[in-house]
Amino acid sequence: MSAVDGFPRPDRRRAAWASLDGPWAFAFDDGDRGLAEGWWAPGGPDFPMSINVPFSYRAPLSGLDGVGGHEVLWYRRRFETPAAFAGGRTFLCFGAVDYEARVWVNGALAAAHGGGSSPFEADVTPWLRGGENLVVVRAYDGPDCSRPRGKQYWGERGERIWYTPTSGIWQSVWIERRGAVAIAGFFSAPDIDGDRVELEVELDALPPAGASVAARASFRGAELSSAEARAVSRTLRLTLAIPPGDPADDTRLWSPERPNLYDLELELRSGGAVVDEVAGYFGMRKISSDGGKLLLNGKPYEQRLVLDQGFWPEGLLTPPSEEALIRDIELAKSLGFNGARKHQKLEDPRYLYWADRLGFLVWGELASAYEFGSGESLSLVEEMAAMVLRDRNHPSVVAWVALNESWGARHVRTDPRHQALASALREVARCLDGTRPVSANDGWEQVDTDICGIHDYCGSARDLASRLGDPAALVAGAPQGRKLYADGHRYRGEAIVLSEMGGIALGALAGGDWGYNEAASDPEDLLGRIGALVAAARDSGTLAGFCWTQLTDVEQEVNGLAGADRSPKVDPARLRAIFGPR
Repeated sequence: MSAVDGFPRPDRRRAAWASLDGPWAFAFDDGDRGLAEGWWAPGGPDFPMSINVPFSYRAPLSGLDGVGGHEVLWYRRRFETPAAFAGGRTFLCFGAVDYEARVWVNGALAAAHGGGSSPFEADVTPWLRGGENLVVVRAYDGPDCSRPRGKQYWGERGERIWYTPTSGIWQSVWIERRGAVAIAGFFSAPDIDGDRVELEVELDALPPAGASVAARASFRGAELSSAEARAVSRTLRLTLAIPPGDPADDTRLWSPERPNLYDLELELRSGGAVVDEVAGYFGMRKISSDGGKLLLNGKPYEQRLVLDQGFWPEGLLTPPSEEALIRDIELAKSLGFNGARKHQKLEDPRYLYWADRLGFLVWGELASAYEFGSGESLSLVEEMAAMVLRDRNHPSVVAWVALNESWGARHVRTDPRHQALASALREVARCLDGTRPVSANDGWEQVDTDICGIHDYCGSARDLASRLGDPAALVAGAPQGRKLYADGHRYRGEAIVLSEMGGIALGALAGGDWGYNEAASDPEDLLGRIGALVAAARDSGTLAGFCWTQLTDVEQEVNGLAGADRSPKVDPARLRAIFGPR
């Protein structure tokens, strides 16, 4: 199984493209001499090693041993532009490079980017030549805690709840052909009440006179709707009517039970010719809240989530294969979950593609920084915008998480600037999307938020039931010793989700191993404790959903329902009876 044509962005596909994943020449630059010595130039020195992109040098699948901490990394690869690119522009695209990247093509600086999780690209057409071309990348990733780093430890090796860092290129690299003026992006906003989808299309330059954008939607191979609008500026809007499906089985709507998807084709036309075209898809679904509950397609829908770090022993933050992404979704579903909170990581877009296809809810979450300041705040705002713009077309994504447990905003309870950061991140998501709720500071010390996300690793089912059974006392209280709401803020009826709970390890913990509360003595003990805690949460009547920590073991954090090799620790059928639908 693979995403459509293997394209790294399956929600925004182009017919003419070529992968640059695979072997690249590679070098460490511990003395930071490369810039001064012209390592980026065509006549620069040979790099002594080979690395398998897109894996970090610390990951076994990189082909390197990963020993030692190195802050400056250099990559080099030669490529030829495919004949199918003729007559258009060539864009060089990076899924993610941690943390700062500079890119040269045939000796010319083509791109510079900061942000360890966000994609970036460059039109490299002016610097290409016939035959072979050279791309060189310099990546810098230091231990700076004012930059968003998520669960990556700032030391050489992970400890407690932080993991081995992922440095340099860690998501796919590719080239693609686009037209002289191109569709830079689009946003499909479904309106299930109005039987339509609203499209916002963004061009990367002013269109030629008389240009238009045409959109077509189809379902299971049959065209359902089309629309065309004149392109007089870089932004234009279209509406596609979506005929109602059979009300008896909701054939037109997307849900985990029925992940119905519509194919979408967009064309930029001028003078009777197609200048640029993009293919995607969308799902007709609506996420909303009412009376403290989360609704899916207008009906209360319990979100039964598992915390998923998206980490593999052989690839670190990079999945070892597309099949590994599919396997993680299928594993979670087999344990009874209908979704995942992807924790402190912008997951590979192919994961979201398969969540769309297989029917699986996803909370998209920003990677946190740990030191408050102007630089951190700007970086977080930029990364928040990049996350929403990249992932807002995926129907599986049903919530955004801005901050986690006040990381990087430690004084959010009392400091107006820290509160303003959390509020600003929520407003960025609402501006660029507006169709999904935002948990502004998941865990505690909430500010302006759409979800009251509570983290409570209480090990006693009786105590947990007591806390959750009194909603008024709950929102005024302080689970984990932290007030749920920051000073000057209060609960306003938003949906309450127990967005972290459990975290119980199995068996005696070795030195340095991590789990919450006392470890379970054996599988029966683990199942009994999981069942009691989950029942206390679900029986309370207070929650719109819950999130169990966590799907798999990650390095020394051994509180997963499965090991790092994805083998369940207890009978999946018995876990499914606990976590599955009632």
